[in-house]
Amino acid sequence: MSSPITLLKKYRILLLIVGLLVLSVSQQKFIMPLIYDVIKSDLFLVDSKDKGSDLPVSTSLSNLAFMHCNNYIKSKATPNESISFAEKPLRAWDIGNYEYVINAEINVTSNSVPTTKKYTCRIVYDNGDNQEGLLDIKNWSIVGVSDLQ
Repeated sequence: MSSPITLLKKYRILLLIVGLLVLSVSQQKFIMPLIYDVIKSDLFLVDSKDKGSDLPVSTSLSNLAFMHCNNYIKSKATPNESISFAEKPLRAWDIGNYEYVINAEINVTSNSVPTTKKYTCRIVYDNGDNQEGLLDIKNWSIVGVSDLQ
């Protein structure tokens, strides 16, 4: 009679194929249906009047988001930097649920050397459909500012 180790060595390719088949069938029959049920559910649904857009927008809310991003950048500037902002962003996207991505340029003068920089700012209006506190920066959250080089 052969030992179990000898049998494993002898049939290792067959065991690998059987193991892969069991893994594939269990994923197809058990795991993927569960994942599809979770996707179909309302678990990830955010119910908001702000649906977002794939295209750049120019709305009163995107303009306020631009203004708040500029104020945030100005607050992070060093005392020896002079910053001026464009009148409007290059592009602004409403990505839904009162989240905005702002792409704009700023002019920075540091040590008498002027440079133009582009930045991207992601900002969220925290009060959702309640539009009463739009002008208050405390009702907005800066998710991040990037590309400011």
